[in-house]
Amino acid sequence: VVIRSTPAVDRLAASSSNEIGHGDISNGMTNELVDGRRMFLRNVLNVGVGGTAAAVGVVVGSGIVMPPMASASGGATAGKYTTIPIAKRRYYGRVQEAVHEFLLMGPAVVKGDMTDPSVQNFFDVNYTVLVEAKRQDISGQCTKKDGNCKGKEIRDSRYNDMKASMYLLGNAFRINQTKAPDNLPTVQAAKKFFKVMDAMEKQVVKKPKTNDTKAQQLYLEALDILDVYLDLVELPPTDS
Repeated sequence: VVIRSTPAVDRLAASSSNEIGHGDISNGMTNELVDGRRMFLRNVLNVGVGGTAAAVGVVVGSGIVMPPMASASGGATAGKYTTIPIAKRRYYGRVQEAVHEFLLMGPAVVKGDMTDPSVQNFFDVNYTVLVEAKRQDISGQCTKKDGNCKGKEIRDSRYNDMKASMYLLGNAFRINQTKAPDNLPTVQAAKKFFKVMDAMEKQVVKKPKTNDTKAQQLYLEALDILDVYLDLVELPPTDS
């Protein structure tokens, strides 16, 4: 099956400077990175469905290859300064896992099918296990009256965890405690990404469509902003 050229496909491949603006946070992004992103999408749009998955797999299989299971543990206390090395150890895995699952939506987005499980699961607040259930027994003995020591797992959407981990990681990239988070390029890039993805979430969750050109445009816009963010936090780009 070949994805033929259609107005929707052309818009996804060619939405560029007229529809994507990054403001002053994108000054560090080179033209080569933008051109490379658009070229990658054009290539994806011109192959079959199987090839689409393979092409996206190439991206995922490089710098953002399936990281180990990333659990949401603790996090920086509000108002407390977290050093960059600590933040990297704490949040890199969660951000990389989120980027991996974000990229897995690519084939469905290329087809315009927002009913696809890869899209719906990314935003489903009950789908992703962020913290696995831990047994609450003592030395192998359950002391609870009801005899239930299995504990409870914590679930949320991968997107919600992506927002939390991207913000916390970005907030750590400051030179002192007095710099306001909103003035950091990393946090600005993260918030710009969230704004676009919040719009996509609203577009695809309640009434998903099988030919959603608006969601395609939002995904492409978010993809470019995500590369800006990844560069700022010293993670490989999505097409590395």
